[in-house]
Amino acid sequence: MILPGATVRIKNPTDTYYRYEGLVQRLSDGKVAVLFEGGNWDKLVTFRLSELELVETAGRKKGK
Repeated sequence: MILPGATVRIKNPTDTYYRYEGLVQRLSDGKVAVLFEGGNWDKLVTFRLSELELVETAGRKKGK
């Protein structure tokens, strides 16, 4: 499930941001605002939900 704060990857091969990863900022009416941060620039871009895939982030190991 994609929620604000999740890391997502753009999966639309025709998009300029194809395979970029960013942080979800907002969701509204099937559209998602994704924040890209890199070096000395930040950019907020809106995508359709179908153009995104959730990136699995490494979490803490269970039992520790």
